[in-house]
Amino acid sequence: MKEKKSEAPRRGNEELFKWDGNPTFGQILPLAAQHVLAAVVGCVTPAILVANAANNAGGNVNMGLLIQMSLVFAALSTFLQLYGNKIHLGSGLPVIIGVSFAYVPTMTAIAAQAKDVNTIFGAMIIGGIVAIVVGLTIKQIRKVFPPLVIGTVIFAIGLSLYKTAINYMAGNSANTYEVIVEQRGQTAALVYGSWQNWLVSLVTLAIVIGLNHYGKGLFKLASILIGLVCGYVLALCFGMVDFSALSNAGWFQLPQPFAFGVKFDISAIIPLAILFLVNSIQAMGDFSATTSGGMDRLPTDQELNGGIIGYGISNIVSACFGCPPTATYSQNVGIVGSTKVVARKVFSLSAFILLIAGLIPKFSALLRTIPQCVLGGAVASVFAGIAMTGIKLLVSEGMSTRNTTVAGLSIAIGMGVSLSNGCLNQMTSTIYNGLGMTMGLENFQSIINNTFASSPVVLATIFAVILNLVLPKDPKPETK
Repeated sequence: MKEKKSEAPRRGNEELFKWDGNPTFGQILPLAAQHVLAAVVGCVTPAILVANAANNAGGNVNMGLLIQMSLVFAALSTFLQLYGNKIHLGSGLPVIIGVSFAYVPTMTAIAAQAKDVNTIFGAMIIGGIVAIVVGLTIKQIRKVFPPLVIGTVIFAIGLSLYKTAINYMAGNSANTYEVIVEQRGQTAALVYGSWQNWLVSLVTLAIVIGLNHYGKGLFKLASILIGLVCGYVLALCFGMVDFSALSNAGWFQLPQPFAFGVKFDISAIIPLAILFLVNSIQAMGDFSATTSGGMDRLPTDQELNGGIIGYGISNIVSACFGCPPTATYSQNVGIVGSTKVVARKVFSLSAFILLIAGLIPKFSALLRTIPQCVLGGAVASVFAGIAMTGIKLLVSEGMSTRNTTVAGLSIAIGMGVSLSNGCLNQMTSTIYNGLGMTMGLENFQSIINNTFASSPVVLATIFAVILNLVLPKDPKPETK
């Protein structure tokens, strides 16, 4: 009986679970909207943070245009991943591309120092080339990324997102929201950690969990969308939704090439190139999480090759138009794993909606009215699912002493360093003095910390690769 219940959502919706399926528009619309709502706030928030960092330092960055380009090129990059596999410039997998939070700490540091964003886009072009090289050599690189390492990376990705989920549930950044409250005269419900934030987020989460486990058909598949809508209505009751950006937004805006300019600066190129290398590897984890969660298999070499090359090319092109670095969105990967919906038409419609949002500022402004607490409650279970996907891969490899050492120690180092502020400062100070650098100690420390200590994924990946290579392999079982 339990097995029949778990298969209930598939009756009448079989086409949703086929890559080339042909579901009806009524079936794909709520699921596409679910992906858009899970991605849109995360897509525009990095642009806001980067623009604020530059402008607070005395710059004059057009935040609205930066947000619009983020949406337009998130959509175009998604289309490339969905359809570019025919020319080896996309993965051909059900993924959503958006502006990545992984780059935010480094980008804000660069923007504040340069009082502009042009050096970011110059570094993105070099980073895109790095990603293309990774994609072209994926067969050789994949040998050092077996399921054990990939599972560790996916687990680290999930763990790194937990803080984001909780911060969103509490109202996102305390400083950011207190500033918003002061500037807009908004209700105190928006203050970080307020009981209203927690109530709205927990109600949203409860609806998502309830529908995911007790719902049937599209009610189960669209559980996150329904939770978001219900949470949004509750947030309206508390006066947490601000429509001022909607009234001030225009109706139509096309991309403008080199609107922000491009400048090549070595202090920006080095950290972003490293992050592009690491995120190329992380993309392997996201592609693997997508196929293992939604298709019950691992990606092929061709899918990884095309996906990472497409990732590099799309970032080079988007840099010329003023879109911050993009990457596969782990929250949408989690949705694929929880719903098992992989029909390309669902993701195509999601990309089309994001494109419209980018071309019509009023539409994107409406999407940005979704309070952070609503989004946090909706995606908390998704982030948990990502971590569990990593654990499933690890368990499938067997929990031998060697494997637990590789995974456990890598996660411990990655999480430990990311949670220990300033733990690398003395070491970087010694390196700085020993090499006689002139870029400024604080800048050097900021680059090292933003690259290796801002997220557990980077160090967890490095240690997992090294430990998997140097530790003796488990003996193969004797065949009788």
